[in-house]
Amino acid sequence: MKMIIAFVKPNMLDAVILALHKIEGLTGASSTEVQGFGRDRSMNDREISLKTKTHIKLEIACHDDLVDKVLSAIAKAAHTGLRGDGKIYVLPLDDAVRISSNERGENAV
Repeated sequence: MKMIIAFVKPNMLDAVILALHKIEGLTGASSTEVQGFGRDRSMNDREISLKTKTHIKLEIACHDDLVDKVLSAIAKAAHTGLRGDGKIYVLPLDDAVRISSNERGENAV
């Protein structure tokens, strides 16, 4: 199992969610509005910007065999070709519990 964490531009969220809905076997995704900053190459070493930008954080728990499909779907749907399109991270997911049924592991995802 893997946990995929993606940061995308807010205006791209609908396209990303639509792309994720097309992946058979994917059980869902959660999204949160977050604030953050990335590298600003227009600043020099003496300048520090306290400005943050709004992004959407997506969290997706999925089976290993779906990881490539999820990554491709997010990357394609969120891509504008401009700086700040976002990032995607893949983390190992040791366990999961479906609270309603007490299923654990792969069955709970």
